[in-house]
Amino acid sequence: MAYVDGFLLPVPKKKLPAYLRMARKAGRIWREHGALEYRECVGDDLDVKMVLPFPRLAKAKRGEAVVFSWVLYKSRADRDRVVAKVMKDPRLAKMPKEMPFDMKRMAYGGFKVQVTA
Repeated sequence: MAYVDGFLLPVPKKKLPAYLRMARKAGRIWREHGALEYRECVGDDLDVKMVLPFPRLAKAKRGEAVVFSWVLYKSRADRDRVVAKVMKDPRLAKMPKEMPFDMKRMAYGGFKVQVTA
């Protein structure tokens, strides 16, 4: 059964280019180690009225973009294997020590895929 790691985070708009550069590098590393997909999506149409909007859920402040990301794996076991390899990859250590966003405000979780269409 497929497995997804999901992320939701606010990123200061002025730091968005740095975040996306870092994400492109990270995505290549994840894919090289076996992730099926690596996606970083920046909020565009987020002014919704009927449900809880992502900016409010992410507690985005003025001047912040909302980023919704996911990594797709074959299974949870495969995800655990891929992440273990990624964490040992020396290229990850070369990433900036200071993240272009507040890590404490990032939401993360692992999800079992139940429906595909």
